[in-house]
Amino acid sequence: MNSTRLFYRVFTDTSKHVFHMNRILVLFFLLCMVVIIGCNNTETTLPVEVITQKETGSHEKTLLIGLIPERNIFKQIERYEPLADYLSKKIGINVNLKVLTRYGNIIDNFVSLGLDGAFFGSFTYTLAHAKLGVDPIARPLSIEGISTYHGLIFARKGGDIKDAEDMKGKIFAFVDNATTAGYLLPLSYFKKHGIGNYRTYFKETYFAGTHEDAIYDVLNKKADIGAAKNTIYYKLANFDDRIKNELFVLEKSPDVPENGLAVRKDLDASIKSKLKEILLNMHNDPDGKTVLEKFGAQMFIETKDNDYHSVYDYVKTINLNLTTYDYIND
Repeated sequence: MNSTRLFYRVFTDTSKHVFHMNRILVLFFLLCMVVIIGCNNTETTLPVEVITQKETGSHEKTLLIGLIPERNIFKQIERYEPLADYLSKKIGINVNLKVLTRYGNIIDNFVSLGLDGAFFGSFTYTLAHAKLGVDPIARPLSIEGISTYHGLIFARKGGDIKDAEDMKGKIFAFVDNATTAGYLLPLSYFKKHGIGNYRTYFKETYFAGTHEDAIYDVLNKKADIGAAKNTIYYKLANFDDRIKNELFVLEKSPDVPENGLAVRKDLDASIKSKLKEILLNMHNDPDGKTVLEKFGAQMFIETKDNDYHSVYDYVKTINLNLTTYDYIND
C-alpha cells in the first residue's frame, strides 16, 4: 500500500492532463494487483485423495484407476505412475491414478468418483466384488517370483508379550478394518485364542492407516502389538535394522493374493480384454520390462475370484457378511 501511495503522489505534482493520464495507469496497476491476488487466493490444492493425470497425445477417453494407501501417497504415485503411462500408450486411452487415504474409501469412491478399476488389497477386493461386482484381471509376480503375501502380528523384543494372554491390557495397532493382514488376521487370532471383545481386552486399539505406520508405531512404542503385511514389514526391515533387531513375529497368516487390478463389471469388454492382454504380456516387451522392473515385478499373472479363497475362509471364520459389512473405521 505504501508503494502505491508514493506512486500516486509523484504523479499528482504534474500537470492536470498528465495527472489524469497517469491516474488511469495507477488504476490499471491496482486492478492488475487485485487480479493477481485473486488468482493466488483461488489457487486450488490437491484433495487428500490425490489424482495424477497424464496427458498422452490426443486420447479422448480416460480410465480412472484407484490405489489403496498401502504406503504413503508419494511412494504409491512413484511406483504406479510409470505403469499408468505405459498402459496409456499401449491402450490409446489416458490411464489416470487416484490415490486414496483410506482402504475403505476405495469402495465408496468406486461409485461416487466413477472409478473404472482399482488395485485392490485382498480384503478390499472381496468387499468390492460382493458389493459392486468388480472383476479381477491380473496381479504382479514379484522379482522373487511371489504373487501372494501374508499377515504378521508382531511386538517388541525384550518385553513381556509372548502370546495372546500377555496382550491383555496392552495397546494394539491395526492398519484399517478393510485390510486382510491389518484386521482380518488379528480378528481370527483373537477368536482362536478366546478373546471375545477385543475392545475391552486391550487397553486401547486404533487404526494406524497404513502398514508402514502400524510397524513404526510398535517400533517407536506408541503401540505394544501391531499387525501388517509381510511384504511391507520385510521391505522396511531391509532399510531399517531396528525392525530386525527390536521386533519379533508372534503370528503369521495363510497366503492371500497380492494387490491386483479389478475393473467395474460394466467396463467395455474390448477395453477390459486389451487391458488384460497388455498386462499379461508386458514382460515380453522391452519397454514393458523396464516398467516392471521399476514396479518391482517380473510380470503380471492372470487373477480370478477363486484365487481369494483364503480370504473368504477368513471371512467365514469370523462370521463376517461381506455385503453388509461396515468398513468405516471407528
